[in-house]
Amino acid sequence: MDKMDLLSIKNRFGIIGNAPALNYALQVAVQVANTDLTVLINGESGVGKEVFSQIIHTLSARKHNPFIAVNCGAIPEGTIDSELFGHEKGSFTGAVDSRKGYFETVNGGTIFLDEIGELPLGTQARLLRVLEAGEYIRVGSSKVQKTDVRVIAATNKELLQLVQAGRFREDLYYRLSTVPIRVPALHDRKEDIHLLFRKFAADFADKYKTGSVQLDEEAKNLLINYPWPGNVRELKNIAEQISVLSEDKLVTAKELGKYLQPYSNNRLPVLTHPSGGSEGQSFANEREILYKLFFDMKKDVTELKRMFFDVLQNPNVNTQHAAFMNELKELHPHDGLPTPTVALGIPSTGQVSQPLVMQDVDDHVEVEESLNIMDKEKELIIKALKKHRGKRKDAASDLGISERTLYRKLKEYDINE
Repeated sequence: MDKMDLLSIKNRFGIIGNAPALNYALQVAVQVANTDLTVLINGESGVGKEVFSQIIHTLSARKHNPFIAVNCGAIPEGTIDSELFGHEKGSFTGAVDSRKGYFETVNGGTIFLDEIGELPLGTQARLLRVLEAGEYIRVGSSKVQKTDVRVIAATNKELLQLVQAGRFREDLYYRLSTVPIRVPALHDRKEDIHLLFRKFAADFADKYKTGSVQLDEEAKNLLINYPWPGNVRELKNIAEQISVLSEDKLVTAKELGKYLQPYSNNRLPVLTHPSGGSEGQSFANEREILYKLFFDMKKDVTELKRMFFDVLQNPNVNTQHAAFMNELKELHPHDGLPTPTVALGIPSTGQVSQPLVMQDVDDHVEVEESLNIMDKEKELIIKALKKHRGKRKDAASDLGISERTLYRKLKEYDINE
C-alpha cells in the first residue's frame, strides 16, 4: 500500500498520526479486510480498536451486510449466551418469547467482540464451535443452526496469560488470532500526541464557538511526556476540558498540569508468582490482592517484634537502639513512626533500670484504620471512580477487574457514583 492509499484510509476513518506502528497496523487491517479470516486486535483501552474493526468490515465484501459491536465485558454472565446465540421460549426464567441472537441477526455480516477476554469459559466453547463449523445452538434448544458471520475480536489483556491461568481456552486463542493486529498505545506514538491535541482543540473550538487553544513550548513538552494511561480517549477529554475552561487561549505548562491526573506506572504492586508469572493474572478474584498486601504487613510487624526483643535483651542498649532506629527507617521511611525509646518505654539514657516484663506485642498494637477486606475494597473502588470521573470502564481497568465485576461491586456495596 502506498502513502496516498494510506492517507486516504486515514481521512476516511478520521485517523490522525504517522507513527510507524500505527501505519503498520493500518496496512495489516487493509490487507486482511477482503478475506474472511478471523482477526484479533490487541491494544490498551482507549486506543481505538473499534475503528480498526470498522475499517476491516467497510473494506470487505460484507460491507453491505450488518455490522454489530458487542462489549463482552458489559453483558452479565447469565445472559451473554442468550445475547450471542439466542434462546427458546421458556428456556429460563423471564424467557417469555423466543429470541434471535447476534450470530443469527448478523448472518452474512461482521460481529466485533470487544473485551473478548471477559467471556465465560462456557461461552468460549460455543464461540469456538461457530468459528470452526459455523454452527450454534440457541439456549434451551437442541436444533443446530448455521451462520455465516465474520468474527473480529479485541482485547486489552494478554490472552496468553489468561490461557496459562486457565481463564481462556487455548484452542480458542489460536483460532481467534489467525491475523493479530496490535494497535499502539499513545505513549508509543509521541510524535502524534501534539498533532492529535491540535485536531481535538480545533474541533472543540468549532463546536463551542470559541478560539482554539494553543500550547507554549513547556506545555507541549509536558503533553508529550505525560504517559496517557487513557490513551486517545483521555487526550480528547483533556482537550475538551481545556477548550471549555481555559480563559487564556495560550496554555502554559502550569495551566495544563491542572488538567492532567497524577499517574504512576506502578499503580498496583507487582506480585511475583512462584511459577515465574504475574500472580495478579492468576488471582481467582481481586480480593486476593488485598490478602497478599495484609500478609506482607503482618510480616513487617513480626520483623519489628524481633528487633524489639533484640534491643531489650542486649546490654548495650545504646548501640542496639541506633541500629533499631535505622532498621525502622528502612522498613517504613515515610510512616512518621515515633522515637522507639518513647514508643517502647526505654529511658533516653539507654539504661534499663529494671527488668521489663514482656507481653505479646500484638496486645499493644493499636490500628486506627479498618483492616476489613470489604472496607478496603469499597474504598479502592470509590477512589478509582473519583479518579476517572465516574467512568466505569476506566475505573475497572485501573483496578484490574472487569467492568461487569465493577458493576456487581457497586451494587454489593451500595456505592452511588
